[in-house]
Amino acid sequence: MATPFTKGGHRPDPFLIAVLVILVALGLVILASASSELGKLKFGDSYYYLKHQLMNGASIGIVGFAVAYFIRYQRYRKIALIGLAANIVFLALVFTPLGLVAGGASRWLRFGPMSFQPAELLKLTYIVYLAAWLTNAKFNRRTILQGIVPFLCVSGVIAGLLLAQPATSTVFILLASGITVYFVSGAPLKHLTLVALGGIAIFVLIVWSTPYRAARILTFLDPSRDTQGSSYQINQSLIAIGSGRLTGLGYGASTSKARGLPAPLDDSIFAVAAQELGFAGAGALVMLFALLVYRMLWLARGRRDRFGQLILVGFATIIGLQSIVNMGAVSGLLPLTGVPLPFVSYGGTALAVFMTMGGGAVNISKYT
Repeated sequence: MATPFTKGGHRPDPFLIAVLVILVALGLVILASASSELGKLKFGDSYYYLKHQLMNGASIGIVGFAVAYFIRYQRYRKIALIGLAANIVFLALVFTPLGLVAGGASRWLRFGPMSFQPAELLKLTYIVYLAAWLTNAKFNRRTILQGIVPFLCVSGVIAGLLLAQPATSTVFILLASGITVYFVSGAPLKHLTLVALGGIAIFVLIVWSTPYRAARILTFLDPSRDTQGSSYQINQSLIAIGSGRLTGLGYGASTSKARGLPAPLDDSIFAVAAQELGFAGAGALVMLFALLVYRMLWLARGRRDRFGQLILVGFATIIGLQSIVNMGAVSGLLPLTGVPLPFVSYGGTALAVFMTMGGGAVNISKYT
């Protein structure tokens, strides 16, 4: 008799579990070093940020992982619409008195002593909703009215709320992942082509109509154009990465994390890791992300159940894209963004969400 818990199936994928555990542990180790000087300077405690990450991110992430793992993944379908609808409400609430403004952005909600970022939670609810909708036998995703129109409506509302925060990079990652899931589900290629072309056109218009977004593109094209202004962060990141060379300066020995390098705990944490661990350590971190994404896609390929397959594809795409965007931006290969590095950057909501994703992926692996 079916139950909501994961009885039956077989052993969860040990390789996937191992990579997840290593990434979380390595992320905490990197954060402990990257945040030590700033924590000591601001709060008199070198481990201040690490403690907060453990309490507000890792502890909640463990609970999220357990819930996502022990509740059989087919049950996610029943709460998919409710979860996404609630998340959209949370996105709207950031513009009310419940929202917190920091650095000119409205991305946080505060409930009493707790705060979180609804945009991070979307990486779960949006993908699960799409997987549930695209595998619903009542809808024909190959038609305009039942396929592309609902997809554009839901995605458009989400994109509009995120752009108002603003969170441009998150919009790109979410919509690119959503289009990927839509494509894998069997949607017509002509639909995807129209969506992709329209999305690119709108994205270019938004970027060039807002000065700070346009400045990031110009900085990417010419990092020497404003070394004390818009190009400052990328130049400092490149200096930190370059000084690490092959084997790095040694763990805890970064000279950039306390001075010079902006956002060493979140956006630029990869530069700190590269300076301390060198090309070898940074390469190992990149390899871990590649292995995680590859394993999720490999498991998705072997699934007979489309719902679980689409969830795995969505999670893998989000983790892969966000890792590429963060590390590519810090390395000067992509325009600078404000996207955290999954499992590594400081931020309790992001860590909890990615650990919950991991729990869901491991759950699905039991039935692959």
